[in-house]
Amino acid sequence: MFKIRSLVTALALAGSISMAYAWEALPTEVPAPADNPTTAAKVELGQQLYHDPRLSSSGTVSCSSCHNTALGGEDNRPNSVGVGGQTGGRSAPTVWNAAFNEVQFWDGRAASLEAQAAGPVTNPIEMGMDNWDGVVARLKTIEGYQKSFDEVFGKDSISKENVTKAIAAYERTLITPNSPYDKYASGDTSALTAQQVRGLEKVAELGCTGCHSGPAFNGPGVFQRFPVTPNGYFEAQYHFSKDKGLAEVTKKLEDEHLWKVPTLRNIALTAPYFHNGSVKTLEQAVTVMAKVQLGKNLSEGEVADIVAFLDALTGEFPKQKLPTLPPTPGKTFN
Repeated sequence: MFKIRSLVTALALAGSISMAYAWEALPTEVPAPADNPTTAAKVELGQQLYHDPRLSSSGTVSCSSCHNTALGGEDNRPNSVGVGGQTGGRSAPTVWNAAFNEVQFWDGRAASLEAQAAGPVTNPIEMGMDNWDGVVARLKTIEGYQKSFDEVFGKDSISKENVTKAIAAYERTLITPNSPYDKYASGDTSALTAQQVRGLEKVAELGCTGCHSGPAFNGPGVFQRFPVTPNGYFEAQYHFSKDKGLAEVTKKLEDEHLWKVPTLRNIALTAPYFHNGSVKTLEQAVTVMAKVQLGKNLSEGEVADIVAFLDALTGEFPKQKLPTLPPTPGKTFN
């Protein structure tokens, strides 16, 4: 993953907080793990599986239902809708640039895209399959998938492991470089407006980069505590502390309210905000973060400048054509 370093320190060493080369542009490719090399055929298969609702118990929910690549990589809902109209307690994180996350899910419980892809399929609220054996058995009845898996992984290779590998390979292509910020960071000082540069400088001055630095603005650490300083006014409105974050998984007191550091990439497209989707606007999200994480009260002008900078993190999205799914043989599924 990214080398751990302080962006603020780098800027100071550069001698000027506005020098573009001290900021890092997003890479145009994501390295694949040794046990899951990327190939065009694997990506194509992964895209089909990602968009296929037959991986859910009802045949109505796919990965793309909550992580829509026609939008900001999620569904713009406070809480995503799964099988039977059920809703979970957390907002769907974006899939765009998720390959740059060191861990996956809001609580960081999955160490890789492959591990993350396995979870929702058997979650009773999300895709609702009883187990992966049922998923594998269903896919084995579909001739088109039999042929694709044989081509990508070898004969008789439909398995949980290979399904998740294919989906992860597709997700590693979902990156959005060449934002106005990236052009600025690469040396084009005209790529940002004066207001966006003020916002960039304010982000570093406040210390936002202590958590949101690096090419994807999701480091240098893996987790952040949120809220650092609970605020009664915001808590009454947004109920941030109700969900214990990583502690919901580990059951450890010291893990309460620890969350994966989310990317700021394309954040202008991913409202509502925070793990519970409780904040509707980016302006309010900036105000909240400044107060509960940094103990700062921002003026309207400062908030506007930061939001303008965050708008400049919207990148270029690779063209997405909905895949043609192989047909179900002769019947609907149970």
